[in-house]
Amino acid sequence: MPILNFRRRPQNELERGGRSRARADQTDPESSCPNCHRSWPVSSVWANFNTCPGCGWHYRTGARQRISFTVDEGSFEEMFSDIVSTDPLKFPGYAKKLSVVRAASNEKEAVVCGTASIGRQKCCLFVMEPQFMMGSMGAAVGEKITRLFEYATEQGLPVVGFTVSGGARMQEGLFSLMQMAKTSGAVLRHSEAGLLYMPVLTSPTLGGVTASFAMEGDIILAEPGATVGFAGARVVEQTTRKALPKGFQTAESMLEHGFVDAIVPRDRQRKVIAQLLRLHTGGAK
Repeated sequence: MPILNFRRRPQNELERGGRSRARADQTDPESSCPNCHRSWPVSSVWANFNTCPGCGWHYRTGARQRISFTVDEGSFEEMFSDIVSTDPLKFPGYAKKLSVVRAASNEKEAVVCGTASIGRQKCCLFVMEPQFMMGSMGAAVGEKITRLFEYATEQGLPVVGFTVSGGARMQEGLFSLMQMAKTSGAVLRHSEAGLLYMPVLTSPTLGGVTASFAMEGDIILAEPGATVGFAGARVVEQTTRKALPKGFQTAESMLEHGFVDAIVPRDRQRKVIAQLLRLHTGGAK
């Protein structure tokens, strides 16, 4: 599956390892927005939910950061943290890559799962980690998400999920592709129990993740400007030999064509998700 910008260099210090425009003696370094190109103090960007204070550009955000933006303080309880990727195919260099990305992302795997409260509404939560091989889906990712849905079904809880992924993890071959069916089956059983599933698509959400659990929600939200699709735009153009329309595979295009129910900026996500959970689960006011 294609992985969007897998080798892309960090554009600023808000992305791990990025380049800072600040002087060495500057206590609050500045970041240049890749969209409007204006410079802002990093503290201002973080205070604005890691989005540009000028144009609203959404910077890529790590799983733990996103959890802190979204859930009630102190409510998140992690689950299945012992499930990690192995190297089932002995793919050249994969074991070393796993070691490197674990150190770089400070995560054991490309998804963080657990329970939390959002606006006092209890739910199960998964958040994918872009710094871990761009959130690519291997056997461990599929297993963690499947178990989370199974737990939610047993406990009668809704599921909220934040997706960011380049797709299935090529280093695990068929083991990775199998996760599409496994996670979809768990989502189906959760749905048949009459429970709510609400994914939030962030940039990028591509490949096997889009073709499975990312697009199987009852209510599908997306961040502004998020790239959402199956194959990357360049692959589609090369295959069809046709120029793609402006805005192809953006969240706005997905909304226009009925694949997304609403586009919600990051600073409003906690409130909107809490309202939807309350409406669909009869939760506390």
